[in-house]
Amino acid sequence: MVFDESFVRAARLQEFSARERITEHAPAVRRLAGRPGRSRGRGLRVQVMILALLIALAFATAVLMGLRQSEPEAAARPVEPLRMTVVPLVPQGAVPGASRADELFARSPAAQFKSGAAGIALPAARSTGNFTESQVMTALTTAKEYLVESSLDPAVLIGGAVRPVRILLDSEQYDQFDQSLAHPAADGRHAATGWLVRFDPEQAVLADARVRVRGSMRLVEVDAATLEVTSAHTFVYALKPAVGGDGRASLFTVRRELRFRFDEDDLRLRRAELLTSDVQAGPMACPKDPRAAADRLRPLFAGERSKAGGSGSGATDPYARGGAPMTLCGALSTAAQPSPAA
Repeated sequence: MVFDESFVRAARLQEFSARERITEHAPAVRRLAGRPGRSRGRGLRVQVMILALLIALAFATAVLMGLRQSEPEAAARPVEPLRMTVVPLVPQGAVPGASRADELFARSPAAQFKSGAAGIALPAARSTGNFTESQVMTALTTAKEYLVESSLDPAVLIGGAVRPVRILLDSEQYDQFDQSLAHPAADGRHAATGWLVRFDPEQAVLADARVRVRGSMRLVEVDAATLEVTSAHTFVYALKPAVGGDGRASLFTVRRELRFRFDEDDLRLRRAELLTSDVQAGPMACPKDPRAAADRLRPLFAGERSKAGGSGSGATDPYARGGAPMTLCGALSTAAQPSPAA
């Protein structure tokens, strides 16, 4: 018989022991399937192919991750400059006063307002389509912290401090903030009083450190990468002249409506991008130089009157909801002032 090569290669080879050669049922010493040399060669080729596949897969993964990391930077929304309005509100008569600040508050629309940070209530934090409940809470608490530092901190109000406010801003707004404080201007971009509430310490002092506050906050998801918080609060300060005067306190009211933007970096760093700031403040006189109100708020005190009334169609009540009037100077509604003493 003649066997071809393929038959021989496929044959199962078996080497018999001496015992097996004698007895038919003794087990073989070893069994070989085909030719071992060729089997080892085939296994080596398979290993090389698997290794090459793993290298290619690792390379592809690295490229894909690099592309994904570069996408947010390419699609990142640029930080916008803050747009602001600051409107002085002129009293329509003499500014009411009292020897005690709590008496004034009791006779004013702020009688039921809470004091300090307790007056800035947060809405319930709920997750949105692209942000977790924790991220939403971070946006709300950061906005509240900005309001507290820029509207309630005595060091900012009277002492001239600015760092507690600055560190809460997106770093790309630092230049605009610094220019606003160094060179205030009534240009809708660089009013120091658009960023924070501050008085001239040589002109005014706090008659009561407990600032009364009431307002609201609202959060929305603008897109998959952005949250926005809108705040509208009325802050009421009891002030006295730093020098002179008759010793009586008077109330000064500031209505602030702010809009904040947060991306994931802002949430991680607990900072905010301030988009808009609309401020109404009084009682004040209409300044001859608009830059004066852009620098510091300059209140009229108990018994003082403004020589010139405010412009605009009707008086403005900073306790009422609604946008700031589009005027350089408005009239302060009598409803926003304490009622006469009994």
